[in-house]
Amino acid sequence: MASRPRKGLQQRIQFLNTRAASAFQALVRGLKPLAVRGREGIVQRPVLATTGLVLVAAGVFLGTIGSDSGQPAGEVRSVDLAAIEPIIDPAETPPLAGLELGQDNSLEGTNGLAVTRGPSGHTEDLSGMEQGDLADQDRDWTSETVRSGDTLERIFRRVELGPGLLHQVVTLDDDTRGLARIRPGDQIDFHLCPDEGFKAIRAELDDENWLVVEKTEEGLASQRLPRALEVEVVEAAAEIRSNLFNAGSQAGLSDGMIMRLANIFGWDVDFALDIRPGDNFALIYERIYRDGNFLRDGNIIAARFTNRGNTYDALRFKTADGADYFNPEGRPMRRAFLRAPLNFTRVTSDFNPRRFHPVTRRTQPHNGIDYGAPTGTPVWASGDGRVIESGYGRANGNYVFIRHGNNIVTRYLHLNRRHVNRGDRVRQGETIGTVGATGMATGPHLHYEFLVDGTHRNPRTVDLPEADPLPEAYLPRFEEQRQELLARLDEADLYPLRVASGSE
Repeated sequence: MASRPRKGLQQRIQFLNTRAASAFQALVRGLKPLAVRGREGIVQRPVLATTGLVLVAAGVFLGTIGSDSGQPAGEVRSVDLAAIEPIIDPAETPPLAGLELGQDNSLEGTNGLAVTRGPSGHTEDLSGMEQGDLADQDRDWTSETVRSGDTLERIFRRVELGPGLLHQVVTLDDDTRGLARIRPGDQIDFHLCPDEGFKAIRAELDDENWLVVEKTEEGLASQRLPRALEVEVVEAAAEIRSNLFNAGSQAGLSDGMIMRLANIFGWDVDFALDIRPGDNFALIYERIYRDGNFLRDGNIIAARFTNRGNTYDALRFKTADGADYFNPEGRPMRRAFLRAPLNFTRVTSDFNPRRFHPVTRRTQPHNGIDYGAPTGTPVWASGDGRVIESGYGRANGNYVFIRHGNNIVTRYLHLNRRHVNRGDRVRQGETIGTVGATGMATGPHLHYEFLVDGTHRNPRTVDLPEADPLPEAYLPRFEEQRQELLARLDEADLYPLRVASGSE
């Protein structure tokens, strides 16, 4: 029985040998005409043929020398940063983790935490270093301004640096990956030495920090360095004639600063419904400059707002928990609840125990306020609490109910989307959903309810619980700052009166 497989194997080997012999004969027949042509070419062009033979022999000789180095074929060698940079063709380089190779061969990535890596890729803690240990801001920098259509690789070529160094820089850490995200007008600085070549590169990381990558004895390393900023404290004041934004603009305030002013007093003043001509405000705030150029607005240090004859003062004060705004008695301006849990455009339906319902066409209580706003507008938790209901109903659409302290419950109806689930803990100002028109709704709006001990209250007029006052340990320092800031607010607040009277 065992002889049959052996006989079949012998027949198979004989068959393969026959096929191989036939293929070899065909190859010889095909090469014969080439050999004849080659011999004719050598006779006709002896010098060219001799040169070709010499080059082939030299290549074989050099290949033999390289094979004696003991380096296994295909093994990756480590390259010292002091040596010549390897030339890397972006088209042949695989995409790096977290980076994409764009059509212009520019590397795109994202900024992240500041990490410094050595040549072996391990993370080093440089928090204890002196500022000048890693990078000196007094270097002799060569500056390159990003032009339209520029890539980081093109800028490196302009300063005669190779793509190998570029690859090492942008793959160093999370911060350096963001270097590839350049825009026209950005400035990139290089420290180059005639003898040693590349020493360092510097670019703007953000408004307040440089990102510096330097070549050290251990390899490339990066560090964030603070940028020199100047802070100017200024005053502004205005009387409202038509609306808050027009008055703020006339006082030289940006839209962002006006919104911050409104947020400070948002627990006491309904800026959508309560503003009247004759209301006025004054504030003391910071303007941030860099290299003599205006950069951005800083903090509001103190502010005053007069609405319908009632004046509210807010003073910025920093504690161990961070900075917040307090009234002159040391109580926080913020309450335990927001007066309105979204940025709305108008109130479409007010709190009314005997409202005529536009859908059911019947008179029934409207136990909340309808805030009209575009679909997708964020809806915030009006206070800290726990989500007790998050679901969908035919009448309410998407809804969220939150239980707070002191037997208070807030309800948010007709949401487009819900961002929280039952049992979630939420903080004041956290987005819990977006405005929509789900359920029995005639248009996009938020229906907001405020219940105390199970009884509906008008969210616009209910007395909101106050946050805890300043601890007594802070009161002496707060008292010192209060006197100075209130005196300066008094001076700033005279400005609208002087303008109204025509005096200088």
